[in-house]
Amino acid sequence: MKKLVRFGVSLDGRLLDAFDRRIRARGYTNRSEALRDLIRDDLVGQEWDHDRETVGTVTFVYDHHVRDLTRKLTDIQHEHQGLILSGMHVHLDHAHCLEVIVVRGRGTDIKKLADAVISVKGVKHGKLTMTTTGKGVV
Repeated sequence: MKKLVRFGVSLDGRLLDAFDRRIRARGYTNRSEALRDLIRDDLVGQEWDHDRETVGTVTFVYDHHVRDLTRKLTDIQHEHQGLILSGMHVHLDHAHCLEVIVVRGRGTDIKKLADAVISVKGVKHGKLTMTTTGKGVV
């Protein structure tokens, strides 16, 4: 393990108070852990920005009664099968389904898949959640 380094940060008091409230609400026991997570999140974002191999999920809700929607969603997933590791389908009610697709690949390719799925007529909401393979993140 690398040497632990302490450093100082100057912040407006109101900003620090807001940060402290936020991290307490999220269950952090100290500022250091919260700052480490913020820094890691930024580094993960760089993985996506630099188009490295990464992982994530595409989560979306749709109305399965929309004509031809299920076929369109399946076709898109088959076109991008090299990116898809797994999927989960949940029936929310009589009309609505939720799907979660676990993906791995280059950031730009994953974003294209997510955009293709989320933009289909009948998809009510969708979100790409980007994360990391863990390689290179301290």
